[in-house]
Amino acid sequence: MNAKELMMDNSILQIKNMPESERPYEKCLKLGVSSLSDAELLAVIIKTGTKNMRSTDLASHILNLCEKKGGIGFLSRLSIHELTKIKGIGKVKAIQIVCAAELSKRIAKSSASQDISFTSPEAVASFYMEDLRHFTQEHLILLMLDTKNRRIKDILITKGTINSTIMHPREIFIEALKHEAVNIILVHNHPSGDPTPSKADIQMTRQVAKIGDMIGIPLIDHVIIGDNIYESLSCYISDER
Repeated sequence: MNAKELMMDNSILQIKNMPESERPYEKCLKLGVSSLSDAELLAVIIKTGTKNMRSTDLASHILNLCEKKGGIGFLSRLSIHELTKIKGIGKVKAIQIVCAAELSKRIAKSSASQDISFTSPEAVASFYMEDLRHFTQEHLILLMLDTKNRRIKDILITKGTINSTIMHPREIFIEALKHEAVNIILVHNHPSGDPTPSKADIQMTRQVAKIGDMIGIPLIDHVIIGDNIYESLSCYISDER
């Protein structure tokens, strides 16, 4: 078998086939993870390339596609289905990428939330806008706060149909009591992009606010997320007090 035939037989080009000076693993060990480029970081995640493309080349190709959509941040919005349409990305690589992106988002949000006091609807909307504005179903999130209105935890209470969410206040306050919340905020999205509250939204807000005041865990706001716009229902809460 000549060199050309050997190359064709070894059809998958891997990071280990690169010169040592070019390998992301060795570079990370010698110079630190911050020395790696975006493409090298992604190459470590996807591990292997294709017959005609090394893993770093494949990573660069993916990132170039993201740049056309607005930058590296678009990577976290790609679904497994969308990723597998890229030549060289199978289901396993797609899962590795979306999991890494999701972990990165969660770390960033957790770090950011420690410095945010959720005392205004602007702060709430800014924190949740990108997570919620693209959903095609309603998602209702309970945000639980400490004495300084900093985030203790948030959880998804319900995921509804395209135009409604089924929720019982009991579920909200079971979680609030479990996590020793001092105050709570409700956040949900309108898939239509219009955050104007429905009668059901207003009724639910008043009901939760009333129960919260009775048990000593006040609902301080209910923020509806639209497409880069939002609506605060705090006025309907104050009406009940």
